[in-house]
Amino acid sequence: MYEMFQITTQDHDSAMNKFMKLKKKDNEKICQEATDEVYATRKKFHQTSLHYYASLNSLQYKRKCSLLEPVLGLIHAYRAYFQTGFDVCKKKELEDFLSNISASVQGVHQELNQETQKTVEQIDKLEHTTSPLYHPTPLPDMPHSVADTSRSQKSGYLFMRSKQALIGSKWDRQYFFTQGGNLMSQPREEFAGSLVCDLNEDGLCIEPAEADDRKNVFHVTSTITKKLTVVLQAESEQARDEWIATIQNIIKEGGYVKERTHSATETKKKHRSSSGSSGTGKGRKHSTSSEQSPKTRPESIEAPQVRTNSVVMSSPSPSSDSLLSDTPIQFDILTPSEENAAAKTPKEGPQKRINPFDQPVTGILSEGNAAFEQTFVVRFLGSMEVKTDRGEEVVYETMRQIMVARAVHSVFKMTESHLMISSENMKLVEPATNNPRRTFSLHDVAFWAAHKDNKRLFAFITRTVGSPGGVNSFTCHVFECDTSGDEICQSISTATKLAFQTLMERKAAQKQKAQEQVESEKAETAS
Repeated sequence: MYEMFQITTQDHDSAMNKFMKLKKKDNEKICQEATDEVYATRKKFHQTSLHYYASLNSLQYKRKCSLLEPVLGLIHAYRAYFQTGFDVCKKKELEDFLSNISASVQGVHQELNQETQKTVEQIDKLEHTTSPLYHPTPLPDMPHSVADTSRSQKSGYLFMRSKQALIGSKWDRQYFFTQGGNLMSQPREEFAGSLVCDLNEDGLCIEPAEADDRKNVFHVTSTITKKLTVVLQAESEQARDEWIATIQNIIKEGGYVKERTHSATETKKKHRSSSGSSGTGKGRKHSTSSEQSPKTRPESIEAPQVRTNSVVMSSPSPSSDSLLSDTPIQFDILTPSEENAAAKTPKEGPQKRINPFDQPVTGILSEGNAAFEQTFVVRFLGSMEVKTDRGEEVVYETMRQIMVARAVHSVFKMTESHLMISSENMKLVEPATNNPRRTFSLHDVAFWAAHKDNKRLFAFITRTVGSPGGVNSFTCHVFECDTSGDEICQSISTATKLAFQTLMERKAAQKQKAQEQVESEKAETAS
């Protein structure tokens, strides 16, 4: 199936290249042949993909019982062969074991049959409903669809023209998408997107164009620099109009920064010229930090922010400028202020085995005498200073800024740790050595929340007490987890409640002890 999938993919790409190379003056017969070829190859590609998916899904279920069935048959064979050991094999424990295994295998087969039936129905439904989508351009007898000009985000495949010394120009099919006010592209061989152009730049213009006698061509140009020109080709006229309308909507809104003022634009230009770590400048060129290798890339870069002249802290719906600070984003757990933290030596004896046989990590690393303790596998995405110590809007905006910065600057490295939540503190532990990378006191953890849409993202805000008479600082730490972020937030809530209860009990005990001491002193004085 994998080879068939590769063959159909190549056939579809070849048919698409042939169709996109059609010239405007070609006769209807050539156009109809190219359209029919695209329809046939696309339909074959879709059907092969669905069957490939069904085969992989079936293989997952067969893998569950591939070992149990031979073992079960072997046990039955030994039982039939060793009739002399009938009394031993007739034990109730063995009967129960065989019954449980048989029931498990039958359950797996039933799930496989149900899933196979659902998959077949889904494939039939998809083939029936998506048949018109195989045509690159709508047929005359198909209902006419109007381009959606109200989009603020769009993604899909486009052909992009690039200049070459000998050929003159070359058209490559790439996946394009808009993210954080930027136009991004991702070639098939790459694992992440790269920046094409910053839609926050002033003077950007997008309009239909003529290039190499191709249809449905449009370009993005800069009316100020006269250097930035990105020439793209859509599959159909409707797709071209939707791309043009979407990018125009993003430019009107100022990218991901709403109601951008002139002072904000000037501040952003000064910030870019001084930092030298953002912007595209000329077409497809990456920023300075994104061109560095993961080994030489600095651990912190400036966050893509725009500041205004006034900050209203008491607004009921604060903007991103009033929520976040101007400090750079930190992509590594260790910071210079933590270099003096004492690291514990590895525990003696054999190292504990982590997550054997897909069992949950929670509770594997439990140690100490804490009343409550849970452990989760997390990956550190980044942290940055914020201006307040609580609020879901602060957490959501910090997550968005960090994810945008990672995409723009091509930061893919993530540090995996074990987050140990106890009624005493929160620790980030290195999985290999069990050494604590960082410890957070529950007293300093002010707020925590999971992302409302992506439950694998969660964050918490910590406070750092300033010097006497100084101002406290707040930092938001963002993580990605394998489990639900709500589960981790629930564990933090439980730990803080137990810690608060313990603190109140300790204070009550101290108060009672002080009262008993005062009463004893009064009794001695009276005697």
